[in-house]
Amino acid sequence: MPQNVPEFRFSDAALRVRQCVYEYWCAHGHGPNLRAVHEATGLTREQILEAYKELDLGIMCVIDWSTQNANLLKAPPFSSYPTCAAVHVDGKFHSYAGCAMESLAVSFLPPFQGRTIAIETSCACCLEPARVVCRDGEIVSFFPAELAVHVSMSPREWNNTNIVHMCDAMNFVHDRTHAERYERAICRRGVLFTLEQALRFVTPTGKARMWQYDRPPDFLRPQRVIEFVRSLGVDVSGWGI
Repeated sequence: MPQNVPEFRFSDAALRVRQCVYEYWCAHGHGPNLRAVHEATGLTREQILEAYKELDLGIMCVIDWSTQNANLLKAPPFSSYPTCAAVHVDGKFHSYAGCAMESLAVSFLPPFQGRTIAIETSCACCLEPARVVCRDGEIVSFFPAELAVHVSMSPREWNNTNIVHMCDAMNFVHDRTHAERYERAICRRGVLFTLEQALRFVTPTGKARMWQYDRPPDFLRPQRVIEFVRSLGVDVSGWGI
């Protein structure tokens, strides 16, 4: 949904549906359909759809509103369709993360505490393998040695309609040279986060998601995001800033 949405609070139904989605996805590796949400919450179809509208507006999920069954495309950190980041829990495939950034937030989730989260991925430029291993919100290991996260879309363009395109612009690259090559391939400049900077970027969300049941909606304020990214030591000139 749009940027700079006026602040609001989630209803009790929205909070229940959000918790259901998180718990279901962590347990099953994919999102729930309407029946599963109904059985978990006792809410009617109409109540679930209204809750999803709130959650979509509050950047907690992405629903395909052209579908009669309210198909759930994303519920960060998860994606219902393949992305660049395959999540493996204790050596077994679990799900896809929404993007390179969100993949680093998976290990913060309460159901995954004490478990090894491996992100099997590849360089956006050459598609050669890359890997990040996390545990309890910390990066344990990664390869190759200069692996980084490239973001080819300015926060001023994030969430213009939903977060799909924003997430698609966040990818792993082997190093700065590969990042520059990728920029030429997509005819678009971007900025480069080290893995340490990327982890710091997602940590506030990681520490709140599922830990805080009544966590308020997210509101995209582009300038605040830019200032936060700059405070991490990231060179934001690639966004034309």
